[in-house]
Amino acid sequence: MKAKVKVTLKNGVLDPQGKAIEGALGHLGFDGVGGVRQGKYFEIELAETDTAKAREAVKAMCEKLIANTVIENYDIELA
Repeated sequence: MKAKVKVTLKNGVLDPQGKAIEGALGHLGFDGVGGVRQGKYFEIELAETDTAKAREAVKAMCEKLIANTVIENYDIELA
């Protein structure tokens, strides 16, 4: 089973990297771009075949290591 995890900053958390990307896009001629936010993406191969157990395992991984839950949200997709 494969887990896909998307980690994004919570609303209200400053995103200097997103702002830098937004500015660079403007300098490259991409007008009308605003509100750029950056994040992280992970693909994790799991030996687990039970969807509920896999989701709980990935959730624990996110809570303990992958995401800083004080400032980040995460979304898990299992395939």
